[in-house]
Amino acid sequence: MDNVATPQLSTGYGNSLAEYVGPFVTAGIQKGDIDLEKLNTTTLDEGIEFTRFDETIKDFVMARLGHPVVRVELTPYQIKTSIDEAVSKLNFHAPMWTIQMLAFDASAGVNIYKMPTWVVHNLEYVVYKKTLLSIQSQAGTLEFDFFIKYFQDNFLFQNFGVGDFFMLQTHLEQIRKVLGQEGTWNIINGQYLQLYPKPVVTPQEVIVVYRGLDSNTIHPAYRNWIQRYALAVSKGILGEIRGKYTSLPAPAGGAQLNGPELKQESAAEKQQLMEELLLEIEEPPVFTTW
Repeated sequence: MDNVATPQLSTGYGNSLAEYVGPFVTAGIQKGDIDLEKLNTTTLDEGIEFTRFDETIKDFVMARLGHPVVRVELTPYQIKTSIDEAVSKLNFHAPMWTIQMLAFDASAGVNIYKMPTWVVHNLEYVVYKKTLLSIQSQAGTLEFDFFIKYFQDNFLFQNFGVGDFFMLQTHLEQIRKVLGQEGTWNIINGQYLQLYPKPVVTPQEVIVVYRGLDSNTIHPAYRNWIQRYALAVSKGILGEIRGKYTSLPAPAGGAQLNGPELKQESAAEKQQLMEELLLEIEEPPVFTTW
């Protein structure tokens, strides 16, 4: 493998616990509570610590399940796993309003850079050596060939067709990439950003576009989606627990447990919430020719 570098990122938005550094960040920004690198990594042996964001989800779940009026047989670990599952779902399908950007300077001769997982997991695009919608006429460039010159002389200012121009730009973009003149990128092993061709100057600016949740800016409606999905998952866990028994002995003749009902509600609510997520929250995929 070629030399691998760990770049200094200009911003840390996207992981609420990331360091906010760089010229684009205003002083005094408060960090949020969502740490995407720690989702679904908690073990039963570890002490469970709820952040302020987690507490808003946990209290919602417990209240909807009847606490403190009735006993809710869920441990902190079980509630934490429910919260992590809900946050993971929303983050994976994060809508475009959660778009984040960062930038770093690539070095000459180094084309592999280690990226944070919270960037790679929802990576949208990497801008590297881009010359968007440019028509250069300098001698020695691709744009100076006879076909493009003919297009410029005959159509650029006469009977201009947007479709023709679009097809021209698509063609140029593909040719530039084939010949290595236009920068492009790839992800290796879920953690390395590979740029090609290799940078030949230092610094070479690289802009990374990705999506990520920030608990400071998350819309209340989507925070509520996390609450409801965590509640649905918790209902399934509680249903499994209560389903082990049909009733509990009591002086008045025993208490009937609702394990099967909770499991049915859990499955139905999770399906409904996933449909809401896919149809109302996540934007449809964007198709492009380059």
